[in-house]
Amino acid sequence: MLRARRVEEHSLAADWDALVALIQPQMTVAQLDGGEVRIRYELPAEEVVESAAARIRPILLNGDACFYQKALGALGYFCRDLPHETEWVKATRAEWRLRVEPSTPEEAGYWVMVSDTATGEDHSLDRHQLAMAWIYGDVVHHDTERRQEGDPFGLIERFRGAVPLVAWAMVGTIELLNYIRALHEAGILQLPQEVMDEPVALKSTTWEHSAEVSYAPIGTEPPTTASAPMGRDWARLDGTADLSRFRTSTGGQLLRAARSSHLPELPSPEEVEAARTPAGGWKRDQLAAWGVSWPPPKGWKDELAKRWKAARPDGAPLPLPSQAPAPFAQESLDFG
Repeated sequence: MLRARRVEEHSLAADWDALVALIQPQMTVAQLDGGEVRIRYELPAEEVVESAAARIRPILLNGDACFYQKALGALGYFCRDLPHETEWVKATRAEWRLRVEPSTPEEAGYWVMVSDTATGEDHSLDRHQLAMAWIYGDVVHHDTERRQEGDPFGLIERFRGAVPLVAWAMVGTIELLNYIRALHEAGILQLPQEVMDEPVALKSTTWEHSAEVSYAPIGTEPPTTASAPMGRDWARLDGTADLSRFRTSTGGQLLRAARSSHLPELPSPEEVEAARTPAGGWKRDQLAAWGVSWPPPKGWKDELAKRWKAARPDGAPLPLPSQAPAPFAQESLDFG
């Protein structure tokens, strides 16, 4: 579920129709004066498909825990007494094998043949073999055997063969994910709520949270745990500290002055309840937007309600809630 949700979060899946269209990319044929014929095909940027291939790779490998057929096998076991679901699993298994593990060039859709007129060497690979050469020779590994096998066809042919495979694997994965969701909501499967709500892909790489920072001379013993008290040689970082003193071991400046205007929103109790997921929980990124740490501590809803009510009389903003796991933000910043 976690890997499938990560695939679902990929930018290629944002436009479902466009993703499905990549399973069978269309070629445009132009007939020019003089009898010349030109073929044109347009594919997504290689970087985009490459990142998608990295996300679906464990789903393609039978040695990985989230291999697609393993998920289908588990689903088939839990639904073994349900004829409709059993038939769906059987049909889906057959379609996956045909699309992702074709055994002949005809099943692969097409194959490419090239001849070297200088050496007389002939080479032939089907679309699936070209796709594997791109995925494992160019992208997620540097498989020299696959690279040598695919080299005579060039990078563009390897990439062109990979796009339909990556697209189909994404479509099949997301469809299986939604099927499992439906079974969970119907009570046929009981899955932990974390696999539904746990963040699987970063939506923002700008990170800010409230913290308390302490520092000590180089060599000072750090606390043994996040909840241990600070030693006497540790001092609290405040607004009077010279931030240029704090440097990394390689000489780079670690801290710089900035003033943040960010405050977490304070939702009303009604807004908190309205934000529940269909399964009855809350998404982690939504809790973060409210200033609630993960996992949410006991009584977090009551605390939010109290802060929201306290802010009502004059509308004055309240101080940020601390998200630190200890009296100070013990990221163990060993400043010099």
